[in-house]
Amino acid sequence: MKKYLIIITLWMFFIPVISMAQVTYQKEIRSLVEARCSMCHGPQAPLVDEFKKDKERFTKEKKGPRMDSYPLLLEFVKGKDAGAIMRRLDDGKSKEDKKPGNMYVFLGKDEEERQKNLKTFKDWVGSWNLKRRADLTEEESKKITAPQ
Repeated sequence: MKKYLIIITLWMFFIPVISMAQVTYQKEIRSLVEARCSMCHGPQAPLVDEFKKDKERFTKEKKGPRMDSYPLLLEFVKGKDAGAIMRRLDDGKSKEDKKPGNMYVFLGKDEEERQKNLKTFKDWVGSWNLKRRADLTEEESKKITAPQ
């Protein structure tokens, strides 16, 4: 009887852990980027280095840096432009000025959808940090997972 009680207890403990599915680029983020971001950051958009050379022109054309693949998006999560995605998509609730990032509004048609999509991005990133690459500690960088 004791054996069954232990098995049941362990089973109840591990069910929530097993059922917590990891958010990945392939399963959730890619379709979210396609639906909410590709108008400005899709295949027609310039690569980041080209965008930076003529930011004013591309902004007028409603084009941002291209982010339509895992490697391209990862540049803005934990690459040389680390934290850019987090700063742009953040809802501002944890910031002193409470001002959301300039791309937060595009995460959904209403606040409920924006919060849901923001949570998906946060779960994918692993450690939501608004710091720039140069300001991240090695430990903070390691916590940014963003699995493919």
